[in-house]
Amino acid sequence: MTRYVVVGAGAVGATLAAQFHLNGIDYVLVARGDTYRALKSEGLRYVRPEGEIRVPVDVVDGPEAVTLRRGDVLVLAVKAQQADQALHDWAWRPVEGSDEAAARVVPVVTLQNGIESERTALRRFHHVYGASIWIPGTHVEPGRVIAAGTPAVALVWLGRYPSGADDRAESIAADLRRVDVTTQVVDDIQRWKATKLIGNLLNAVDIFEADDTEIEATTGALESEAFAVLAAAGITLADHATEATQDRSGLSIAPIDGHSVERKSTWQSLARGSDTVETDYLNGEISLLGRLHGVPTPVNDRLQEALGRASLDREAPGSRRLADVVGTARLEGSVP
Repeated sequence: MTRYVVVGAGAVGATLAAQFHLNGIDYVLVARGDTYRALKSEGLRYVRPEGEIRVPVDVVDGPEAVTLRRGDVLVLAVKAQQADQALHDWAWRPVEGSDEAAARVVPVVTLQNGIESERTALRRFHHVYGASIWIPGTHVEPGRVIAAGTPAVALVWLGRYPSGADDRAESIAADLRRVDVTTQVVDDIQRWKATKLIGNLLNAVDIFEADDTEIEATTGALESEAFAVLAAAGITLADHATEATQDRSGLSIAPIDGHSVERKSTWQSLARGSDTVETDYLNGEISLLGRLHGVPTPVNDRLQEALGRASLDREAPGSRRLADVVGTARLEGSVP
């Protein structure tokens, strides 16, 4: 039987662990710091539309506490900026009953935003499955997660990286469906992750105070830069309207105190006082591709810099205005 080793106990990882626990799927959750201590002593305070329950999740504090075995699947649920270190920590671990290290025999599922984690994983792991996840979740205090999706908890697109679909992908998808995570297996996962990247560029916008006009103008500029850059890089996008086979109406966002659709993962990181955010792999991905392909990306550049400084200074969300951050960037470059 497959066991899922879920690395990272934020909104994504803790929600998956809770769903596995409640539905009888074998798993172990790997957490750290205050989150580990809260989960170990009190269990997960798991908030769903039906109310809050405590889930006694099986939690450990690092790779040394897990004996990997054949049949395990590593589920990487840390943020994009943490993925490389996590992959390093797990890749060369021994596997019970095998002379091979984990990197050769244990598949890894990458749940990060952006399009870089799969390539990073493939540098070490032989079997990489990329996943794009849509999950209305909130994690701003240790040991407590809000999962506001109903009746499905999340939507996932899953495929082998760099391309293809196989029996293992279908098996993982079947287990996810068993725990109310609606999942579609695709053979071109990076197209789906690139599509989600466009939406994730807006994570940086809700950090700053702004009126609707400022948000609309900045959103348009971010997307225009991204479409130009991705086209120049030869990266195509999935069309959810015509290619998604899931019934997206199966996931609605229930009103729950403490959860807001405007408070995306980057906002939550800063609200927790994190000194790193994933912006380098979101807006920074567009900036990187722009530099590689000669396409100006002034608005993405400005927001990447602003979020980098905000995390370094432990700046609270809402400390600055969006207009002051973006400034004249929309007038720079040649992207309309």
